[in-house]
Amino acid sequence: MLIRDEIARDIPAIGRVVTEAMRMLAQASGTEAGIVEKLRAEGALALSLVAEDEGGVIGYLAASPARIGAQPGWGLIGPVAVLPSRHSQGVGTALMTEAIRRLRRTCRGAALVGDPGYYGRFGFRAFPGLGVTGCPPEAVQALPFDGSEPCGELIHHPAFGLDQQE
Repeated sequence: MLIRDEIARDIPAIGRVVTEAMRMLAQASGTEAGIVEKLRAEGALALSLVAEDEGGVIGYLAASPARIGAQPGWGLIGPVAVLPSRHSQGVGTALMTEAIRRLRRTCRGAALVGDPGYYGRFGFRAFPGLGVTGCPPEAVQALPFDGSEPCGELIHHPAFGLDQQE
């Protein structure tokens, strides 16, 4: 398996992987592939990583610039998607490990909305005062690289379609 930056010919496969993987999640909106397309079109993909195996895309991770409250410089991870047939084979772990490694170079920290049981193993955790309106507080997590304690609303790129203050 190879983790690498997306290239143009990966784009259709990325859409399929994201759509197929998100169908498995109760909280999925069905708009995740469209969010990636909007982020790409607006030049807002800080990271667009694919997991490739035997020439095919089997996993995907996007990261976009975000802020927490008034604090810019955060990398928002999401969506993260792995083909259901490739679950529990280390694909998501490899994508997350590479994303964190790369974001450490350019961001004050990484943030996401997701399962604490899964993302906690990468060092993500909820913080008092960190949140996203309408999301369970335990699902809004951060991994500060500078030891700071993030506090405020995790502001996503407008492509996510959330009603947030810019």
